[in-house]
Amino acid sequence: MDVFEAIKKRYSCRSYKEKEIESEKLSQLLEAARLAPSAKNLQDWRFVIITDKEKKQKLAQAANNQSFIEKAGAIIVACTNTDYLMRCGQPAGTVDVAIALEHICLEATELGLATCWIGSFYPEKVKPLAGIPADITIVELLAIGYPADKQQEQNRKPVEKIACFNNWQFAD
Repeated sequence: MDVFEAIKKRYSCRSYKEKEIESEKLSQLLEAARLAPSAKNLQDWRFVIITDKEKKQKLAQAANNQSFIEKAGAIIVACTNTDYLMRCGQPAGTVDVAIALEHICLEATELGLATCWIGSFYPEKVKPLAGIPADITIVELLAIGYPADKQQEQNRKPVEKIACFNNWQFAD
């Protein structure tokens, strides 16, 4: 599968088979994240991979009771250990973690797995479940597993609605 095919096939999966992810595949996903670029090459991401069934159930509760994620083979708690702001004013850690997670999503698609970004969660509930120190920021959760559903047609705006050249030309 080439990269563009993986991009087209990636979707937010909300139904997983209760099936473990092979350790080789998890290693491959983490290698994809490790190779991601980061601001000043800080490599400021940290990932806690939750595969324990009981912890996944508790994480689902801490994720605003999104019960579908507890069936995923793994839930990655994606964190940053920096508060560095890039010159543009954006927090490097949030951007860097997002890039690394999308590397994971695309590699997961290549490996026959599906993913779902989870932004609706309570960090104060997730931290003790995953043993994360108070000074570390949780950016996102990422459910990964074997899909029990099929990719639906994705509703995407046409390129003309999201991109223009040389000057801002958007009416909305």
